[in-house]
Amino acid sequence: MTIDALKARNLILLECISGSKAYGTDLPTSDTDIKGVFVLPEEDYYGLGYTEQVSDASNDVVYYELGRFIELLYRNNPNLLELLASPADCVRYRHPVMDRVRPELFLSKLCQDTFAGYALTQVRKARGLNKKILNPVEPRRKDVLDFCHVTVGGGSVPARDWLEARGRRQEYCGLVNLAHLKNVYALYYDEMADATDGQRRQGFHGIFRKADSNDVALSSVPKGSMPEGYLYFNREGYSSYCKEYKEYWDWVALRNEERYRNTLQHGKNYDAKNMMHTLRLLDMAAEIATEGRVIVRRPNRDFLLSVRRGDFSYEELLEIAEARIAGMDDLYRNSPLPATPDYQAVNQLLVEMRQELYQDSRD
Repeated sequence: MTIDALKARNLILLECISGSKAYGTDLPTSDTDIKGVFVLPEEDYYGLGYTEQVSDASNDVVYYELGRFIELLYRNNPNLLELLASPADCVRYRHPVMDRVRPELFLSKLCQDTFAGYALTQVRKARGLNKKILNPVEPRRKDVLDFCHVTVGGGSVPARDWLEARGRRQEYCGLVNLAHLKNVYALYYDEMADATDGQRRQGFHGIFRKADSNDVALSSVPKGSMPEGYLYFNREGYSSYCKEYKEYWDWVALRNEERYRNTLQHGKNYDAKNMMHTLRLLDMAAEIATEGRVIVRRPNRDFLLSVRRGDFSYEELLEIAEARIAGMDDLYRNSPLPATPDYQAVNQLLVEMRQELYQDSRD
């Protein structure tokens, strides 16, 4: 099923402009996002051809099959509740059967989790982005040796410094476990390897075997050999670093470069668009609890755009968001909304809509 097929076969039930143009927070450079609803032909619905969603390559245009649409509404999905409550000037097409789908049938206290809860994840995401911007990870991936220290006198020095000061190579070192001392090893050196131009006599395996090793290497040491010192491997620190390195460079590979450049341009070190939507979601969550409706076109457009421009510091926006999150429990505790939508009523609505649509197609 494709978007062209949906249109050619008159399967679309609802088509609306969504996103920033629906919120009223669009800029001249903003894309036009489209969301909608379609119904599968009866034979596809009953057969093997069920398709719950159709979109273009960029996901700027997305249509949900009627059953999937109603299911997500039942779960109080923010995107679908916004689609159902689209401003009149954003509605491109609306089939008469869609008049049966009323927001009040779906709005419930689940919106605290789906709107405010999602906003909280965005706050955490903003914190993570802020950390990545302020603490970039160097392209050179550190190895095991960078997390090793060797005892010298009453203290210790980085293993690289210890090797360099003695003109020695990590490949000719041998490590042996020490009982009762976690991550501490006796350190030996193959003097004959240096003397014979790399011909290893002791068969030591080095401090680590390969650059991408995740652990130190252990060696067998001839009886009676004396250690040159003791080496400590910060295994937990190395594991944390590897995770941070991967997360950072995965983020670099996948980030939206235009949004990242905008983040750097306003100089506040946060994703301004992300924070704008965080505050929008929190406002909408409060409105649903107190007014029992979804207000898509934002009345505080100017404030939201000022957030997007970077007019506030990162700390100011976090303080605003956290204050709104803190008050959300009381709003929903005192709200007249039901705990969840009425399953039987929602299910009956979907059945009746399909019956009506399929009967019309037969006629």
